[in-house]
Amino acid sequence: MTEDNLISVEDICEQTWEPLYRFIYYKVQNREEAEDITQETYARSLSWPGFGRIGSGRYMAFFRTVAMNIIRDRWRRKKARGTNIDLDSIAQIEAADNDIAETANQQMFIRRSLDKLSDDQRKVVELRIIKGYSVSETAKIMDIKAGNVRVLQYRALKSLVTIMKEEENCHE
Repeated sequence: MTEDNLISVEDICEQTWEPLYRFIYYKVQNREEAEDITQETYARSLSWPGFGRIGSGRYMAFFRTVAMNIIRDRWRRKKARGTNIDLDSIAQIEAADNDIAETANQQMFIRRSLDKLSDDQRKVVELRIIKGYSVSETAKIMDIKAGNVRVLQYRALKSLVTIMKEEENCHE
């Protein structure tokens, strides 16, 4: 190639690289891959023996055709290789599923244990521990004295611990 050809090739690349990159990026939606394909498009196009015979207004169409052929080749290779599966993400999903199942089991265990308490004990535990009401609020709701709420809560929690230990021993 003469120096005139090098300058014209440089001018062609300078004028077409941005629209070509955008075209490729639109197709692949990945910056690194679009950069690689753009570079490969220029390398293949400029090394093609008939490049000098392309009319000046046809360069962009030629580059797009070459780029699409490269993109199709990559898609075919990816399809032939199959899809890459990230085993770490699968393990994380399975762990999350196990956590959800474990949480559900714990909630059922607690619900069964609460159901074995007396109505007043269950209500005190639900209001004080689960819903977070104060002693005075719980006393107003249950229409009993605040001291009785504390005693009822103490006895309910003591009974709940015993019930849960018995349940655990039964399931082992």
